Amino acid sequence: MRNGLLAGFGAYLIWGLLPLYFRLLVGMAASDVLAHRIVWSLLIMVLVTSASAGWPRLRAAFARPRLLAMLFASAVCITCNWLIYTWAIFNGHVLDTSLGYFINPLISVVFGVVLLGERLPWLQWLAVGCAAAGVAVLAIGHGELPLISLGLALSFATYGLIRKQAAIDAVSGLFIETLILAPVALIWLRTRPGGGFDFPADTLALLMAGGVLTAVPLLLFGIAARRLKLSTLGLMQYMAPSIVFLLGVFLFNEAIDRWQMIAFGAIWLGLAIYSLSLVRGGRAVAG
Repeated sequence: MRNGLLAGFGAYLIWGLLPLYFRLLVGMAASDVLAHRIVWSLLIMVLVTSASAGWPRLRAAFARPRLLAMLFASAVCITCNWLIYTWAIFNGHVLDTSLGYFINPLISVVFGVVLLGERLPWLQWLAVGCAAAGVAVLAIGHGELPLISLGLALSFATYGLIRKQAAIDAVSGLFIETLILAPVALIWLRTRPGGGFDFPADTLALLMAGGVLTAVPLLLFGIAARRLKLSTLGLMQYMAPSIVFLLGVFLFNEAIDRWQMIAFGAIWLGLAIYSLSLVRGGRAVAG
């Protein structure tokens, strides 16, 4: 459990700081940045698999069709998440991404209850209700659903659910996911001027760094997902959107309207209630 907590902390810290990286690439197409993330992530995973002597485990995984189907589904989920996130950062929606990842932990809690049979005390149901109220406030106040936020929350919560159920180590799982995505990414880049790699050296270096910033937190997340309850993992996830929220307000100077403030307040209240319930539960077990 300690290793799971450390891995989760590292993953969410990196994810929280990612807007700083993407701001260096503003002006590029989000789809191009996504394709580069996939391609360079695969290269990183080849190196990691070799360093960890993971090729026998990888060969065993390829002999399990059901597992491959699960990893295909998780690869689709994480691709949707990456594309929405990158587009949102490039187009000045940092606070919308923050809201999405604040909603995400409580969706993970609901998935844990509905799909995995995890039981929740009434305080945690109240927390989920607060998050739902926050989304409803935005929908009513803005006259539309917060699609960016909901898209991010649902895609990543589904990814976490699938990866928790997939009986595979973090390295092999991510290798197969990136291997599934890489052919599509390479075909996309080949359609671009210059084959998708005709950039100044500093820009290409930044795109290559995206492979590290993509693979490392997902590896850490995969470790955490296998070692922690889905509800515990959901609780840790508000670390990243807290960092993103601070970046959006104080560094990128995004304005917050009253509806967003009410929605954030409701979701923060839900997270506070959920945290309190976990603390009380831990004390009860200790007693």
